[in-house]
Amino acid sequence: MKVFREIKELKDYLKTERVKAAKERKFPKTGLVPTMGFLHEGHASLLRRARQNNDIVVLSIFVNPIQFGPNEDYDRYPRDEEKDLALAEREGVDAVFLPSVEEMYPRPTATKIRVEGLTDRLCGASRPGHFDGVTTVVGKLLHIVQPTNAYFGQKDAQQAAVIAQMAQDLNFDAEITPCPIVRESDGVALSSRNVYLSEEHRVAARVLSRSLLKLESEVQAGEGITAGEARNALTEAIQAEPLAVIDYVEIVHFPGLDSVEESTVLRDAEGSVLVALAVKFGTTRLIDNVILMKKGEVLHV
Repeated sequence: MKVFREIKELKDYLKTERVKAAKERKFPKTGLVPTMGFLHEGHASLLRRARQNNDIVVLSIFVNPIQFGPNEDYDRYPRDEEKDLALAEREGVDAVFLPSVEEMYPRPTATKIRVEGLTDRLCGASRPGHFDGVTTVVGKLLHIVQPTNAYFGQKDAQQAAVIAQMAQDLNFDAEITPCPIVRESDGVALSSRNVYLSEEHRVAARVLSRSLLKLESEVQAGEGITAGEARNALTEAIQAEPLAVIDYVEIVHFPGLDSVEESTVLRDAEGSVLVALAVKFGTTRLIDNVILMKKGEVLHV
């Protein structure tokens, strides 16, 4: 496994690997897994998916300052380079890209990528400017690495939809692949920010997955629950937890993110439906979701 901290070094390495493959009349696939580090089993699942389907696997680790708001947790976002590199080695990563802020943004960023519409609701409404930072840094990474495939966790379902739209609109060649949420044994979705939770808040956070998975089970069982009924039931279940403060409970079509009519029976909804939550426990804001799909459908964006 090779570690690169400069853009030119990584590009030179990828060029060399692709030239070697071309001499052998091979057309190697490159998989990119962009992260902000402090890796966990959710990230590991993305790396395994990339390893299965690509000849070269690139992991990027970069805490991107331009996707954080002025009162958010950029300075205290958890970091552990040694642990991250050990996990990457274990998962068979070929190249780790670990740039500094100065390497990625050598001067004030005059250009940003904005995806209209998809970024106006859900986390986009709560965190103005957040997705402009996400799409800008991911756009840079797609340009630098030029991957065949790029992998993102479903926990950030809106992010996956936004990036897929950007890739389509700007003609990036990478296929954007969302991968299933990985949960801890108590049901809480894996997140680097879980480390912020006190023991009491961690127990309270279980209400998110418990409520979502109950709804998913009821819809799969064929119950005629409408979107309005589902939203009300989720809201009541979360509000019953005294330590939970709701940011949003939304039910939208996926990946378009337009609202599902309140009267729509979820089992009969056209296409995939995203049921998404954002809830604060103390100072920690957690997101979680389920995507309701028709039998036989494959998650895609």
